[in-house]
Amino acid sequence: MYIDKINKKIKKYFNILESNYPEFLNNYIETPELLKQQYISVTCGTIYSDLFESGFFYSSLDHSIAVALIIWHFTHDKKQTLAGLFHDIATPVFKHSIDFLNGDYMHQESTENLTSSIIKNSKEIMRLLKKDNIKLEEVDNYHIYPIADNDTPMLSADRLEYSLSNGLFMYNKLNFDEVKSIYEDIEIENNEKDIIELGFKTKKIARKFVKVTSILSIIYREERTRYSMQFLADIIKKLTEENIIKKKDLYTLKESEVIDIINNSKYSKVFNIWRKAKKIKVSTNKPINVYYVHHGAKIRYIDPLCRNIRISKISKLANRYITNNLEYNMNNYIYLDFILD
Repeated sequence: MYIDKINKKIKKYFNILESNYPEFLNNYIETPELLKQQYISVTCGTIYSDLFESGFFYSSLDHSIAVALIIWHFTHDKKQTLAGLFHDIATPVFKHSIDFLNGDYMHQESTENLTSSIIKNSKEIMRLLKKDNIKLEEVDNYHIYPIADNDTPMLSADRLEYSLSNGLFMYNKLNFDEVKSIYEDIEIENNEKDIIELGFKTKKIARKFVKVTSILSIIYREERTRYSMQFLADIIKKLTEENIIKKKDLYTLKESEVIDIINNSKYSKVFNIWRKAKKIKVSTNKPINVYYVHHGAKIRYIDPLCRNIRISKISKLANRYITNNLEYNMNNYIYLDFILD
């Protein structure tokens, strides 16, 4: 089973999220539609470039399992937990870079529309749901469960998970002890709209969490990230226009297989310039005769509850972290020295 083969560090992290692992997840995880997510990195393809320091492969499936564990930990509700497990089942290779391909770099939600159809068309998943007496519409949209997902800047299981795992595994902003202390301080609270939400018991820990997530938020949309995601999107676009890759391949192939296709194409040279690059180039003026990127990206930020009040309202420092994050400038031109044609 997949859960038995995972990296020891990931297993340790999963155990923090839920020490009493819900075994019912395994039958669902072992379906082809979910297992294919093990070959997709949560980094949206940036892990493959030396522009980024992380070499740790944390998959879309790992993220989905962790979201499910968080939901189970706080709700012990099977339907909500499965909705969390399925929420990224429609994720293509290079993850949100394909949203850039679809022109959806500001919301990064364009691929979610396939979630319901993928579940519905899976004989194995539908058989398991029938056995558990669960309807498709109870698990194909995690947005209906506020603990699983909610609107920015609220804290949900999804937002909490990628903050903890990215801080721990990708960008070295958290260690295991810090993850544990943050997680153990979280409880279910009622927000200003009288809707349940994940919140913190302790001001100091909430402030620490906001500091880390504000740093991560900038990483998610800084120059090297925006450039890399749009660059990957544009290469995929050219390969699809040339019928070398079909759109459906993005949902069936492994990232390693797509990289092999790129390396066997005429875009191999520019792709490997990007892979080996150590630093992105930035200019306030439009660069000439090079491929460049000049647009923003989705702004992710979290202003969690702390004893039913937004931390920004009771901590000046947390408010400053959030403000600095939101004011991050995305107006520059970003490029490397090559032409993509």
